[in-house]
Amino acid sequence: MRMLDILDTLIGFPTVSKDSNLALIDWAQALLATAGFDVVRVPSPCGQKAGLVANRGGSGGTILSAHVDVVPTEGQPWTRDPFALTREGDRFYGRGTTDMKGFVACVLALAEELPANAGPVSIVLSWDEELGCIGIPHMMDAVRALGPQKLCVVGEPTSLKMATGHKGKVAWRGLCSGEAGHSAMAPMYRNALHGACDLVAALRREQAALLQNGAKEDGYDVPCSTLHVGVLRGGTALNIVPDSAEVLFEARHLASDSPADLLARVMDGLSGITVSETFAYPGLAANPDDPALAQLRGLSRGLTKVSYGTEAGFFAPLLPTAVCGPGDMEQGHQPDEFVELEHLTGCLTMLRALV
Repeated sequence: MRMLDILDTLIGFPTVSKDSNLALIDWAQALLATAGFDVVRVPSPCGQKAGLVANRGGSGGTILSAHVDVVPTEGQPWTRDPFALTREGDRFYGRGTTDMKGFVACVLALAEELPANAGPVSIVLSWDEELGCIGIPHMMDAVRALGPQKLCVVGEPTSLKMATGHKGKVAWRGLCSGEAGHSAMAPMYRNALHGACDLVAALRREQAALLQNGAKEDGYDVPCSTLHVGVLRGGTALNIVPDSAEVLFEARHLASDSPADLLARVMDGLSGITVSETFAYPGLAANPDDPALAQLRGLSRGLTKVSYGTEAGFFAPLLPTAVCGPGDMEQGHQPDEFVELEHLTGCLTMLRALV
């Protein structure tokens, strides 16, 4: 089966986000060009990575979008080579089989077999999604240059259900300033860690308010926007008042909630703290009854929302967009990651009907 041969090749490219993806991109670009696609290559600012925006048939068609980077395997108890596709029964093991090279394999197999009378199709392959959707913003000019398209499918693993929503995310870095001094005279100095604790306390108060009074949306395990502190750093020795501290925190927000408003409420009354955004991606809130999504909805295995983030929110302002792909994110990012053959063949069947 050609799709499985392609998946085998894709898994063999160790495209961990910290490393270059150019070998995979070179190979995929050649495959798409041979299949009759016009291919635009978008380099990353560092030049060590790239993405592809490919089109066959012009405007008015379907965009199939995926990222080609994968998360690291270090520290995970793999029992198989993560970068060599291994088949056991109807399961295919390897890093990225579920998230999300299985979908990429289906898309590239489809590209090779498209008949002459197929409708317009565009394919977008991005870099560094796993680091916070870093690559796709650099590619949106090339996407817009495709002209009007009718639908975008982002093929993250949904067990082939059509996902119409996920939360957006903003990550921030809070730098808290203080004054260094001997701890014997601690009350005479501003303790940066105290400022950091004040920030954490404010985040906890806002989270409690969101849980009680915030906007709610069905379909999520936590139905409101959430705030989270992931890292707190500061201090050099017990007997020195710290003059700086750092807090890394995030919001996972409903598409209807403004992260700027969330941050403003958190920071109200705090001083000596400088906050900067480190990365962000928008949420998705598609209308499941949108006529443009009707065919995909009929081909999918039901409706859902997903708890993880995707690149779909970047496409949604341009055209109707949903998330639908093979595999289950329960396997994504895990040791011995796998995808079921039935999901792969089901995905390819769905894409054939869609385009």
